[in-house]
Amino acid sequence: MSSSGVLIIDADEQRRLNLKAILEFMEYGPVHLASGEAWQEGLPPADAILAVLLGNCGSEEALIKVFNAIKAWDPQMPTLLLSDAREEAPPPEEIRAGVFGYIDTPPKHRQLTALLQQAQASRESPRQKPVDRSLELFRSLVGNSPVIRQVRKLIEQVASSDATVLILGESGTGKEVVARNLHYYSTRRNKPFVPINCGAIPAELLESELFGHEKGAFTGAISARQGRFEMAEGGTLFLDEIGDMSLHMQVKLLRVLQERTFERVGSNKTISANVRIIAATHRNLEEAIKEGKFREDLYYRLNVFPIEMPPLRERLEDTPLLINELITRLEHENRGSVRLTPAAVIALCHYRWPGNVRELANFIERLVIMHPHGVVDVQDFPEKFRGAGAGATLPPNVVLPEETLTRTFEVPPRLPREGLDLKEHLNTLEYDLIRQALDDAGGVVAHAAERLKLRRTTLVEKLRKYGLHRGDDAP
Repeated sequence: MSSSGVLIIDADEQRRLNLKAILEFMEYGPVHLASGEAWQEGLPPADAILAVLLGNCGSEEALIKVFNAIKAWDPQMPTLLLSDAREEAPPPEEIRAGVFGYIDTPPKHRQLTALLQQAQASRESPRQKPVDRSLELFRSLVGNSPVIRQVRKLIEQVASSDATVLILGESGTGKEVVARNLHYYSTRRNKPFVPINCGAIPAELLESELFGHEKGAFTGAISARQGRFEMAEGGTLFLDEIGDMSLHMQVKLLRVLQERTFERVGSNKTISANVRIIAATHRNLEEAIKEGKFREDLYYRLNVFPIEMPPLRERLEDTPLLINELITRLEHENRGSVRLTPAAVIALCHYRWPGNVRELANFIERLVIMHPHGVVDVQDFPEKFRGAGAGATLPPNVVLPEETLTRTFEVPPRLPREGLDLKEHLNTLEYDLIRQALDDAGGVVAHAAERLKLRRTTLVEKLRKYGLHRGDDAP
C-alpha cells in the first residue's frame, strides 16, 4: 500500500487544523487528526501513513506513552516532533533516539518538505534498517531542481549497500558532501569516515599515507604509522581526486580493491581491509584512459555506482534556496548575517558560477564580512556579478519561495548612494499607491479611500493635486 496519509497528534486544536491545511495544500493526504487520547480510532493500516506529526500531549509522561504506542503500532513509522521555535527545552531522553526529525511551529516550508521527502524514502525502503536522519548533512544538497533530487534519490538507494561509489563532478559542486551522506546513511555510520585528497599528496608519499609504514621503512620513518586504510577500518575511505593518482599507485590500489588486503611500507605482513571505498574526481576518466593516464581496470572497479554532481549553472533554480541555506548556516555558527534585496538575488541567479557551490558559499561569507547584518543590493557587488543588468527578471524555472522572500530578502527601503529628492520620491510613492487603490476599487473613490485609510474628501483633494480621474463623481 502506498504511504501518503499523515497523522497529526496534538492537544492544540488550532495548530492541528493549521498543519492540516498546510499539508493538504502541499497535496499530502488524507490528513488524520487526534488530540492524544484514543489516537488510533478510525485510522487506516499503518502502512497507509507516511509520517506522524507528534505535538503536545498534555504532559511529558503522556508524550512518552503516545510515542511508545506509535512505535508499537509500526516500529519504522517516521515520527516528527513538533516544537515551538521559541522553546529550547530538549525532548525527553526516552524518545530522543527514536525521533525521525523536528518541525518548527509554525513550520518552515523547506524544512517540512525535506523531512516528508525523507520520510517517503524511508517508507519506500521498509527492509532497510532505519537510521536517525540529520538535515545538517543535506545542507549542500539543498534544492528542488530535478538534477539535485536525482542525486538525493541515488544516495538513498546505494547508501545502505557496500557498493563502491564513484562521484563525478566539477570542483566545488559538493562531492565530499555526497560522500559524507553515503557514509552517514550506511550501516558503517558508527565507524570512521576517512578522507584523503590523492592530488594534494606527492606521489612518493601517497603509498605511506594510504597503507602506513614501519619504523625505518625509509629516511625519516622514525616510528611505525597507520595508513588511511587502517584508520578507516570498518568504515568508509573517501579517495578524493582519484584522477590525479599516479599509475604506480593505481596498480597498488587496484590490488587492494581486488584482494581486500595490503601491506605497510617496509613490511611483509598482510593486513585485511574492511572498508567501503568512495572515490571522486573532477576529471573525465574515460578521456584519461584514452590518454594512458588512468587504468581501465581500476576505472571499472571504482565505477560500480556512479553519482554525478551537477554544476551550479545547470541548477540555477536552486540558487535562492542555497543562498538562504548558506546565510542560515553562518547565523547558526554565530559568524554573522546579511540580507539580500530581490534584485541582488536575481543577479546571482544569472551568474554562471564557474566555482559552483563553493564559490557561492565564499561569496556569501565575504558579503557577511563586508556588510555585517546589513542589506546588500546589486550595486554592492563586484562588477562581474552585475551582468544581469538593471530590471533583470528571474531566469526560467527559477522562483523565489515565499519563505525565502519573507526571511532572507525582505528588506527596508534603501537610500541610493547618489541620494534622492525625498519630497519628489514621496510624491511619486503616494501617486503610485493612489493609482493602485483606484484600480483595485474599480475607480470608486469611496472604496479607494477605505483601502488607503483616508477620508473621502482628503482623497478627492489628492486626486485634484495629481490630476487623476475620479471614477464615481467625475464632473
